[in-house]
Amino acid sequence: MLWPMIAIALGFAGIAVLGVLAVRVFAEVRRLARQVGASSERIQRAAEDLERAATPLASRVSGAGRD
Repeated sequence: MLWPMIAIALGFAGIAVLGVLAVRVFAEVRRLARQVGASSERIQRAAEDLERAATPLASRVSGAGRD
């Protein structure tokens, strides 16, 4: 009777460890998703800034091609 109880206790401990690790992975995935979202917003802002900065240059280049 001792060995089955030890096996059940070890099984429960293993499942508990897996549960703790799953919670940690979930928390890290949420943190990574927040970072990816923030990075994509920064990239979007940089692309908009680049587009605004390139518009006058593009109009000058296209205007010079007509001469």
